[in-house]
Amino acid sequence: MTVGARDGAPRQRRDARRNRELLLEAAHEVFTEQGLDAALDVIARRAGVGNATLYRHFPTRAALVDAVFRDSLTGTMDAGERARKAPDAWAGLTGYLEAVFGALAADRGSNDLMTTHLRGVDSLEAVHEHNRRTVDTLLTRLRDEGTVRADVTTEDVLFGLAALGRAVPALTAATAATAAAESADVSAPDAWRRPLALFLGGLRAAPVAAALPAPALTAAELGEVLRELGPHRTRAGDREPRA
Repeated sequence: MTVGARDGAPRQRRDARRNRELLLEAAHEVFTEQGLDAALDVIARRAGVGNATLYRHFPTRAALVDAVFRDSLTGTMDAGERARKAPDAWAGLTGYLEAVFGALAADRGSNDLMTTHLRGVDSLEAVHEHNRRTVDTLLTRLRDEGTVRADVTTEDVLFGLAALGRAVPALTAATAATAAAESADVSAPDAWRRPLALFLGGLRAAPVAAALPAPALTAAELGEVLRELGPHRTRAGDREPRA
C-alpha cells in the first residue's frame, strides 16, 4: 500500500464522521422547525452536503429519524420511570404528562414522533411501549385508589393524549403570535397546559374544584389553531431512496 493510500483512509473516515455530524445537526434543526415530513433535500443543503452523502449515511428517513431523536426518546422513558415510582400516583401521572407535553411544544419533530406512528424507528417503538406501560401502571394505581373513573382504559387516555398532542404546535404558534403582537409576557409554549388540565379533569372519579391554567384561547387564536391543523401540501423536492 502506498503512503498516499495510508494517509487517505483516515482522512476519508474523518470526513465521513464530520458529514454524519453535520447531517444530524441539520436534520434536528429542520425536523424541529418543520416536522418529520420535512424535505430531505433541505436537510442535505443545510448540512452542506449532497443528497448522495445523506443517503449513504442514512438510507431511509426512519434511519435518520432514529439517529436524531434516540437520546431525547430515552429522556422520555426516564421521565416515565420516575413517574411510576412516584409516591402519589396522580402527581406522577400529571408530572409525567407535563414533561412529555413540554417536549411536544418545544420540538415539532418530537411531536410528530410521539403522536403518530413511523415504521422502522426502533427507538420509537420502544418509547411508545414504555409510554403505554407507564400510563397503564399509573391508571391501575389510580383506579385502585378510586381517584379516576373505574371504566377509563389505557387506550382511552393514550388516544386523548395523542389527539391533544397533535394540536400543541398549532396552539404554541397561535398564542405566540398573539403575545408578540401585544408585547405580552406570556409563555406561549405553555398554551397546552389549559387543555391538558381539562382532559385530566375528565378522568377524575369526582370533580375537583381547581382553577384552569390561564389564559384561555381567544376566538382569533382558535381560528389560527384550526387553520394550522388543516391539510398541508406535500413539500416539493422530497425524495426517498428506493427499497
